[in-house]
Amino acid sequence: VQLVESGGGLVQPGGSLRLSCAASGFTFSSYGMRWYRQAPGKERELVARSSSDGSSAFYGDSVKGRFTISRDNAANTLFLQMNSLKPDDTAVYYCHVVVWGVNYWGQGTQVTVSS
Repeated sequence: VQLVESGGGLVQPGGSLRLSCAASGFTFSSYGMRWYRQAPGKERELVARSSSDGSSAFYGDSVKGRFTISRDNAANTLFLQMNSLKPDDTAVYYCHVVVWGVNYWGQGTQVTVSS
């Protein structure tokens, strides 16, 4: 199992970013996927969760209405569209999946929201 995030960077408050997670080594379309984030000095928190077919999603309260999780099962890729970004969104964002009871994480991508 391999998860590779991309798309992070520096953005001004109110801006947008789109994160991607390229997945390989498992049947992507059969598994729910998650985005987590971890800010300095804070615990890792669940940002969003997608069902295996993308028909349902869950969002953390802090991002609800601003972030959208989606997936392209044909391309084995998970996305996170982040709008109306705030300084509190600054964190390393991780893609996550549980396959056969084992947790897999990507290397993370840094998102910094600052003027």
